[in-house]
Amino acid sequence: MGVMEVLPMADVRSTVTAEEWQLRVDLAACYRLMAVYGMTDLIYNHISARLPGGDEHYLINPYGMLYEEITASSLLKIDIDGHTLVQPDHGYSVNVAGFYLHAPIHRARADVQCIIHTHTRAGTAVSALDEGLLPLSQTAMRFHGQVGYHEFEGPAINGLECERVVRDLGLRDVLILRNHGLLVCGPSVPQTFNAMYWLENACRIQIDVLGCNRPVRQPSALAIDNTVTCFSGQEITLANQAQTNPVLNEGARTRHVGYGSLEWAALRRKLDALDPSYQS
Repeated sequence: MGVMEVLPMADVRSTVTAEEWQLRVDLAACYRLMAVYGMTDLIYNHISARLPGGDEHYLINPYGMLYEEITASSLLKIDIDGHTLVQPDHGYSVNVAGFYLHAPIHRARADVQCIIHTHTRAGTAVSALDEGLLPLSQTAMRFHGQVGYHEFEGPAINGLECERVVRDLGLRDVLILRNHGLLVCGPSVPQTFNAMYWLENACRIQIDVLGCNRPVRQPSALAIDNTVTCFSGQEITLANQAQTNPVLNEGARTRHVGYGSLEWAALRRKLDALDPSYQS
């Protein structure tokens, strides 16, 4: 069993490794960006990030803080069995669902570093539609054929249900929780944020389109397949397309979310201009 260490927030940085501190800053930035782009639900929901190494430790938000309050020092460190290892002295603990929903995925998927779960208006609306996410936009087509679905069983505080969540996610990076919300996982914090940003916008576009009460233009199956291929790699520039363009190079294709790394520095600059306190 892990031993909990209660630390003054001012001492967290000096106590953890440089690698952990960098992950804390990135995760705090992710929380702030979720607030900036309107993907929050008061103090609810959670984003976790697995620490490198074989100890199965991950960082998560204090249950009681708004996303715009999260800082690198305020994040809690817990282990895969639900023991709190580093407890900053703000007095907040971990949302139970933040453990039950995230820990089983981290345990089952060694390729996953970050998991984001949301209850947004558009995401929840799409989760309640029988058709789920439809390929009505380029944004949505990125995820075509790569989305899992989990039927609603109640709030995610049951360990047995969370085993079924892992089953329904499988090897995918996107899961729509029916009548509940969205879940995205990925190999890094920047890439997972990017995937959630696109998924949320795909849901918003779908709700807008279906709400117009007008005939809907359906893309061809070939166009959808082409779009899936185009977004199966990472950011493509003229300088690197020989290596990154999945149309030119089949080796550039990946089943994981690939986009997000290039824009991360720009998003951090945006946060720095708005409020750099996330880094503290």
